[in-house]
Amino acid sequence: MSTPIDVAEVFSLLDAAHDADRVRALSEEAELRLRHGGPPGGQDVVLRDGDALVGYARYDIDGDIDGDIDGDIDGDADGHTASAELVVHPAFRRRGFGGALLDRVVGLAGERVLHVWAHGDLPGSTELLSSRGFSRSRVLLQMRRDLAGVDADPQPDLPDGVRIVPFRAGRDEDAWLRVNARAFAHHPEQGRMSRTDLDLREQEAWFDPAGFLMAWRGDPAGTGTLLGFHWTKVHPPGDAADAAVGEIYVLGVDPDAQGMRLGRALTDLGLAHLRARGLGEVLLYVEEENEAAVRLYESRGFRRFAVDVQWRHGSRR
Repeated sequence: MSTPIDVAEVFSLLDAAHDADRVRALSEEAELRLRHGGPPGGQDVVLRDGDALVGYARYDIDGDIDGDIDGDIDGDADGHTASAELVVHPAFRRRGFGGALLDRVVGLAGERVLHVWAHGDLPGSTELLSSRGFSRSRVLLQMRRDLAGVDADPQPDLPDGVRIVPFRAGRDEDAWLRVNARAFAHHPEQGRMSRTDLDLREQEAWFDPAGFLMAWRGDPAGTGTLLGFHWTKVHPPGDAADAAVGEIYVLGVDPDAQGMRLGRALTDLGLAHLRARGLGEVLLYVEEENEAAVRLYESRGFRRFAVDVQWRHGSRR
């Protein structure tokens, strides 16, 4: 169970860090768990200097998500790993608070392999984590492109019997969860999305079913089969840039539907939707080691913009 904290106070700290670093200190998932709680074993860790909140960390116990989909244990005896994200208020940096906060998280992890995300790959994060015996284990690229050159009215050539329509809240959740799990079976976070995770996102102010495109074979209201989807997102001004920015939030195709060119059709329609919203730029996230995907996005006009790094503490037993 999470420790009771002043959520507004933590978000004030996050805003100060964002203003100083020009990058969000926590992932969307960590912010959702800060507001709503998370799975059993998770904790909100706060660090104070007198009455001042100087640091915050979100700590969670995960499944065996270190790439060992075959079931090898890469954590403690229960096969679990741990993950954390942490931030120190800019006014209190270089005073040992970051190390103290990280030490508390390492203590919570115990013998578990611990992964810590460093958003923006900032020099201070690198210095702190490397000094505590962490090593870089994963790199997530943020890529961006202008929307001005996007086809405003794509007419994709879809297979017979396939159509793309917006998500229907209250009806399409189970179908989406099934295809998402299949499309991202080997992804350490996306493939484990639960109904609770989806419901929380549907309640977010940014959620827009019109920008959540679903590719169906047959009748979506009857016996149709979901083949793929493109879930877009719009970041409000001040979040990802001074102006609002679109995002290819999740793009997935069922393995059984590979080769039908649905990914391109869904991409083009999603980008057209974001352009129609009056946005000038779109971003996406992709694993750096997925060289084929990076090359594909670069060929579609995306450029590397920022980097998030996952650091690892502990070793396989």
